[in-house]
Amino acid sequence: MSVAVLRRPGLSRLRTPRAPLYALCLGFVTLVVLAALLAPWISPADPNAVDLGNALAGPSAAHPFGVDSSGRDTLARLVTGARTSLLGPLGVVAFSTLAGVAVGTTAAWRGGWLDSVLSRSTELVFAFPGMLLAILIVAVYGEGLTAPVVALAVAYLPYVSRLTRSLVLAERQRPYISAYLVQGHSAVQICLRHVLPNVGPVVLAQSTINFGYALIDLAGLSFLGLGVPALTPDWGRMVLDGQTAIQRGYPLSAIWPCVAIVLTVVAFNVVGERWADRVARRDR
Repeated sequence: MSVAVLRRPGLSRLRTPRAPLYALCLGFVTLVVLAALLAPWISPADPNAVDLGNALAGPSAAHPFGVDSSGRDTLARLVTGARTSLLGPLGVVAFSTLAGVAVGTTAAWRGGWLDSVLSRSTELVFAFPGMLLAILIVAVYGEGLTAPVVALAVAYLPYVSRLTRSLVLAERQRPYISAYLVQGHSAVQICLRHVLPNVGPVVLAQSTINFGYALIDLAGLSFLGLGVPALTPDWGRMVLDGQTAIQRGYPLSAIWPCVAIVLTVVAFNVVGERWADRVARRDR
């Protein structure tokens, strides 16, 4: 079974990451996830506490990363914002993976006209820019996290669907499938117990890569003011709020969330690429 994880052009030319880089990125991902889970307990201050008398103050013992233009602690907002910044991409990946696997498996297993209809439908969605779809939905339903997550999940569905379809088509040609069919096993039983566990590692690698892309897209929507509400700690929103500080010569409140976004996206992509390469070597 050949592995063909779908990557965006800009990252498809990356070389296979070496073990130390993979370990470093996996450790960073683990750190960010733990920060998101434990944010209410490890945050050094109230992320929404306003102190206008201390606005745009530099790093200090009380505020290691400084404060923003409203006097809010930047480190506290980074830690708390990790929860929102990761929760959105998680929703995108979870929905697109579940729906994409279902559509791709059904199309590959049933074939015929159903395969043609599902394939053409996913290609139609694939041709529509996810960010544009998200902007349109947010314009109709207002700001918040739900509308962008649903829109991007629909836009990411074809990535998983096309990959799953190709994997299931290859898996269905294996002799054990014919053996189970002769024994009277149903298609649902075969897919759930044997086919999906075999293609699962490749789909997981694709979903990990998609997580980084979804994080960028949702941060971009928040930066445009179309994501989470203004008072919600979020990395993309922090960059938006830091624009005025940059104009006044105090860029730290905007630089730190940018660094967090870049490092998190790179880490998720390196981990996903590594998993995909491991699966590819296993199946050669």
